[in-house]
Order: sequence, then structure tokens, then C-alpha cells
Amino acid sequence: MITLKIISPQREVLSEDVDLVELPGTMGRFEVLRDHAPLISSLEKGSIRYVKGGESNEIECEPGFVEVRSNTVTVCIG
Repeated sequence: MITLKIISPQREVLSEDVDLVELPGTMGRFEVLRDHAPLISSLEKGSIRYVKGGESNEIECEPGFVEVRSNTVTVCIG
């Protein structure tokens, strides 16, 4: 499992354990699976897709940043 945390300056938008996360990177969409290498990336406006228990969900996001480290994906959006 991967812990997905989406935060904005106003509140925590989401905090869930998921199977995979797909993000709108400024250089193109990319997917994060369990044990992904650490990274920091900028994000463009778009949708964050995540899968939990075979069910796909999407959240629209503003531009921001993402950090991937130790099976935790932390998304900071504006």
C-alpha cells in the first residue's frame, strides 16, 4: 500500500492508503506504485487518479508539488 496525502493551505483534502497514484506532472503524467524511488516533482492543473481495492477515483487539482518517499505520496496544491 501507498499512503496518499493531499493537502492545501486551507485543509487536508485526502489521506488514504491506496494501491497506485497517477499524477499530472509538468513534464507529463506519471504513475507511482509501491516502493517507488524517492522524487520531488512539480504538478500542473489536472486530475490526480488513485486506485484503492480495484476502484478508481479522481480528484481535480491546481498546480503544486509532490514528494514521494518511503511509500508515502504527499501532494501540496494551491
